[in-house]
Amino acid sequence: MPVKSQLSDRQRTLPKEVVGRGIAHSSILRGAPMLLASACLLVGVLSGCGKEKVRADTAPPEVEVAAVTQEDVPLYTECIATLDGYVNAQIQPQVTGYLITQSFREGTTVHKGDVLFEIDPRPFEAALAQTQGQLAQAQAQLGKTKLDVARDTPLAKESAIPQAQLDNDIQANQAAEAMVAAAQAQVDQATLNLNFTKVRSLIDGIAGFAKAQIGDLVGPNTILTTVSQVNPIKAYFAISEQEYLSYASRINQVTLGKRLPTGQRTLELILSDGRVYPQKGWVVLADRQVDVKTGTIRIAGAFENAGATLRPGMFGRIRVATGVARGALLVPQRAVVETQGSYSVVVVGPDNKASVRPVKTGERFGQMWVITEGIQAGEQVIAEGMQKAKEGAPVQPKQYKSALQGE
Repeated sequence: MPVKSQLSDRQRTLPKEVVGRGIAHSSILRGAPMLLASACLLVGVLSGCGKEKVRADTAPPEVEVAAVTQEDVPLYTECIATLDGYVNAQIQPQVTGYLITQSFREGTTVHKGDVLFEIDPRPFEAALAQTQGQLAQAQAQLGKTKLDVARDTPLAKESAIPQAQLDNDIQANQAAEAMVAAAQAQVDQATLNLNFTKVRSLIDGIAGFAKAQIGDLVGPNTILTTVSQVNPIKAYFAISEQEYLSYASRINQVTLGKRLPTGQRTLELILSDGRVYPQKGWVVLADRQVDVKTGTIRIAGAFENAGATLRPGMFGRIRVATGVARGALLVPQRAVVETQGSYSVVVVGPDNKASVRPVKTGERFGQMWVITEGIQAGEQVIAEGMQKAKEGAPVQPKQYKSALQGE
């Protein structure tokens, strides 16, 4: 008790900041053992993490490797192709009038002779009736002249009337016959115009969108719609002059428009989504000249299209087998890396160490790539995980499985 009271009295006489420091110092001294223990624990944790990280870094990265295979593969030439109807018929009226009926559904199949549109026929019915009346008048006049000739012929023989009168009767009869022929032609034209008020399809095919609406005034220069024959369908593509010279004999042996047997069809069509069209096509014709600006010649091929899957205006690629590469070296396309126009692969040696190897590439064959120089058959190349591999560093390889193998 006396000590505590003395200390209290001393503390009262000291400045406040000195008293505060003393209290803080004593608090720090009392907490020192706890701080030391926490520091030791933190050092231990960090030391353990460092050891785990070192152990993780020393484990070789896992990569997927594929063997370089050697086999005979076909060589192809590919060209950009544009599809078009085998026949494209623009449907235009042959008379002028107002549309009153559309008799087809757009985008559906129509047949030759089907009525697609109808123009108001009343003006043409009136014109036909008028020409028929004129024909009747001409026929009546012709009948009169025939009677005159029949009556005056015996009278002229007996000199009962002048020969000139008979001659006039004969000339009048011939003029009446000409008038009847002209009137008949006008009737035929009026009948034809009346029939033209029904606008019909010229071919079997698929009708496009209507470009005129009911009530529009249309004429011979108006395109009402387009009908395209799509089975078979044409594919236009261009090849270089050198390629044409290589295959000119085969191209020119083709009979124009003839559907070749399936075994003789060599054209493959790769659609815009990457799928290969199941039906192979044939060459129909080559253009009459080489384009002097591009040095290419246009070729027309044809493909069966019973389901109308292919439509005019679609784009694709025409692929033609041009030969066979014997003993070609193949690697997955994923194993080839392109850098500024140069190609390379990462090879895993017998010691499981990675090595970057520059290569020269050839044609692509499905999911594989032909390598012409830089690797040997049987070597292992990294197809997945090459970003984990470093030059000369060990890796842990496992067999690569592509999507086609049901990865």
